[in-house]
Amino acid sequence: MQPDFLAVGDGRHFCLFHPAQGRKAKVAALYLHPFAEEMNKSRRMAALQSRALAAAGCDVLQIDLLGCGDSSGDFADATWAAWRADVLAAYHYLRQRSAAPLMLWGLRAGCLLAAEAAAELPEAADFLFWQPVVSGKPHWQQFMRLKMAGEMASGQAKAIGEQLRAQLAAGQTVEIAGYEVAPALAAGLEQAELSPPPGCAGRVVWLETSLRDEATLTPAAIKRIEQWRAAGFTVEASVVRGPAFWQTTEIEEAPALLAATRAALAGLA
Repeated sequence: MQPDFLAVGDGRHFCLFHPAQGRKAKVAALYLHPFAEEMNKSRRMAALQSRALAAAGCDVLQIDLLGCGDSSGDFADATWAAWRADVLAAYHYLRQRSAAPLMLWGLRAGCLLAAEAAAELPEAADFLFWQPVVSGKPHWQQFMRLKMAGEMASGQAKAIGEQLRAQLAAGQTVEIAGYEVAPALAAGLEQAELSPPPGCAGRVVWLETSLRDEATLTPAAIKRIEQWRAAGFTVEASVVRGPAFWQTTEIEEAPALLAATRAALAGLA
């Protein structure tokens, strides 16, 4: 594991490079973390999987996007366009260290960012999606509800929601669950869709978790998978047993997800 700081514009973004252990790398994976507090909840799983992938013969790069984790800037400085630029910079950093086939690995909203940024990369990529957000608008609305939830008892939730939208429309940042969100970030997330990048036709491993026995994918996920397949992608999708670790109160692990991801490497190599 090699920690470093990647220069992006005037900022320095923290990253961790995990070189493939003891062999030539068969995959070069770039991990894109989820939105806001989901990133912090997911750090352990991302670290466990990165180390496991390196042990299985993959080069893996983790990066903290602008305003997140140990990178420069505040969350209020982040925009969706800036995060796309971060992905491009991270890609070039990874390519200086690995020539293996590229895989973009996203978790939750990180999947949205991976799909959008892939269209700007100079080469095609395969994808590993963990519990992907298929549309940014409901994801943003769900995040706004964190602010509104505290006003439920007083009956002011609707007014708070309208106030947030008015502030964003006026170009003002809003504070939700301890995060200052700029209008450009909110708008970018709200407009993002998990759509296949044009001109690509690679492989997608789509993995979700559930604590229910015999759980299946949601209709929204199935519809989006069909869209990717229609665009020429080979999509392997499944649900494995495990908690929603990106939102649990305590830090949790999903061993079945780690195992399923490692098993999928043969198809991505």
